Amino acid sequence: MTVDASPPPFSKPYWLQQLRRSSLVILVAGISLATLVLMHDLKLSSAVLVFFCIAGVAMVPLQMQANMPARGAGGGEQITEGMAVRAVIAAMPEPTVLLDRVGRVLHLNAQAAQIAPALRHRELALFALRSPEIIAALRDAIATREPQRATYVERVPVERWMELAVTPLQVPTEFGGIDNCFLMTFRDQTPLRRAEEMRADFVANASHELRTPLAALSGFIDTLQGPARDDPKARERFLGIMHAQATRMARLIDDLLSLSRVELSAHVRPEARVDLVAILRQVVDGLEVLAGERGVVIETQLPEGPVFISGDTEELLRVFENLIENGLKYGASGGRVTVSLTQVSPDEGTPEVRVAVRDYGPGIAPEHLPRLTERFYRTDVGDSRAQGGTGLGLSLAKHIVSRHGGRLLIESVFGKGATFTVCFPPFKSRTDT
Repeated sequence: MTVDASPPPFSKPYWLQQLRRSSLVILVAGISLATLVLMHDLKLSSAVLVFFCIAGVAMVPLQMQANMPARGAGGGEQITEGMAVRAVIAAMPEPTVLLDRVGRVLHLNAQAAQIAPALRHRELALFALRSPEIIAALRDAIATREPQRATYVERVPVERWMELAVTPLQVPTEFGGIDNCFLMTFRDQTPLRRAEEMRADFVANASHELRTPLAALSGFIDTLQGPARDDPKARERFLGIMHAQATRMARLIDDLLSLSRVELSAHVRPEARVDLVAILRQVVDGLEVLAGERGVVIETQLPEGPVFISGDTEELLRVFENLIENGLKYGASGGRVTVSLTQVSPDEGTPEVRVAVRDYGPGIAPEHLPRLTERFYRTDVGDSRAQGGTGLGLSLAKHIVSRHGGRLLIESVFGKGATFTVCFPPFKSRTDT
């Protein structure tokens, strides 16, 4: 690989301007000193000495400009290393490194020093950056003086995907010249890659969840059209199973649509004034039939009067239906589910309204707690499907609670039940703010 290390061309306009300034200084000095000699105010020898001193000082900028190529060829000292360039590099939001024409580090910001601690001022970046993709991109940029891009994966200390951009640019020198440099910027692509993986997993999981009931429906339809055509008992049993599968599929589609709607409006906080006590009583009344079927008693510990928050009634109904229904299904062995509402006053900490749904069933193993709100995550896939779960209930609840400015807490001691607590900020009218 051949690297052009020849010095940059002089800036002729600046050279001529500096020559005019130096000539003007020498001319004025000569006229002034000649006048003083003619007026017998200064000796000729002294005047000559002063003239040569002034002429020497006036020629210093020209001599420095003439010596620039030699210094530039030796190590790029002619690059502007003033506070302006350093401040621009330091202020870049992404990891940024400024290199000279042969790839030596001139400036780097704190972010770049963090992701590449081996980088050193005045040392070649090729020796400090070990990734083959980075080295290839940097070599191509130096050889061709064209922008280069590369993507690579860092495995240590954590796995992350990075994108490198090497951009040629011209930087002004101290005396008006121009030198070719390279700007290296690093961009962390990990969040985008994670989001893409989540989308792919979501589509795969949704397809799988929909395919299962569809396969069951298709199989039973074929059976009813064939061997069980004239079997009333089989027809009755198969129709019941088909109805359950169709209901499960409809609920899954409903959850998917609800989740999509909530995500689209996640940035908009609901402002309507709603009574949380009335919502909880409505949900409990609606689930009494299911509680009776499961042999579970729903106990409520609610204030007599209303408790207001800013929210969307339909979405809040969905949250508490999911939480209480989960308690009835998965905590049925405990025999009861407790629904309580408490208010935290400013004297006790941050004001908020807390709704806790507790069951006394088998509880949840500790390793499952951090992932419960992930889409389609189940602690027991077979049991969840047998209970009619879609794997989206807690994820939907978390998104709705977040949209309301609240938080969802999950606590469980294995073998002693689980508690799901939803915390909301209290209602504030516009006049309060």
